[in-house]
Amino acid sequence: MGITSGIVLFAVLWFLTFLVVIPIRLQTQGDVGKVVPGTHAGSPEVHNLKRKAWITTGIAAVLWAILAFVILSGAITVRDIDSWMGQRMAPIESQ
Repeated sequence: MGITSGIVLFAVLWFLTFLVVIPIRLQTQGDVGKVVPGTHAGSPEVHNLKRKAWITTGIAAVLWAILAFVILSGAITVRDIDSWMGQRMAPIESQ
């Protein structure tokens, strides 16, 4: 895994994790009972996006470290995944 692919992997993990973390412990205006005129009752009352971004960064870093280790160590290869999916790749030629 090169530098660019490592950065791309981290960015993808970060955004996927962020989309999962955003709705956790979210309080809407409807939940609190203070709906501002002109807004939807499902609008968030308190965001705490900075805190959620830091939490996301920590989780994504741990997931990235695990995936980077698996990729770099060769514990699971593309051929392993192919054997689980029905062996669509050509066999390795023995010399």
